[in-house]
Amino acid sequence: MKTVFATVGTTSFDELIESVTSSEAAQALKARGYERLVLQVGRGSVFPAAASCPHITLEAFRFKDSIAEDIKQADLVISHAGAGSCLEALGAGKPLLVVVNDKLMDNHQLELAKQLHMDSHLLYCTCSTLTETLRTMDLSVLQPFPPGQPKNFADFLDRALGVK
Repeated sequence: MKTVFATVGTTSFDELIESVTSSEAAQALKARGYERLVLQVGRGSVFPAAASCPHITLEAFRFKDSIAEDIKQADLVISHAGAGSCLEALGAGKPLLVVVNDKLMDNHQLELAKQLHMDSHLLYCTCSTLTETLRTMDLSVLQPFPPGQPKNFADFLDRALGVK
């Protein structure tokens, strides 16, 4: 069953949950062959009922110890623009659509999304453009995110801290 996993991370982003479960967004997902939508809704006040999304099978939860399995099972990840959530999805090699919260002040999330988009690693939109993006997105243009190099980072830290 073709699955979408949507996450808001540890924050609340009710507008994203409302947008992705709207009838229009669900129809756009269904038109692309997605049959299941799994939501991680975080601390938000919106917790959609399974029957609230008639076009697609809906499951929702607030938090888990790890969302790695949800990401692994997903054919598409829709995420808020938090660095941790973006890097986790990209590191798993999943197509990623980032929804930027344009209501935030000092929006560093937009800068991250723009840069990763310019590097062809993800697509991004806002809640107001989510449905149209779902209708028109071309996931084939996305390039794999290069794996991190923890050894180089560890060596840098060792030098910076005077350990080596």
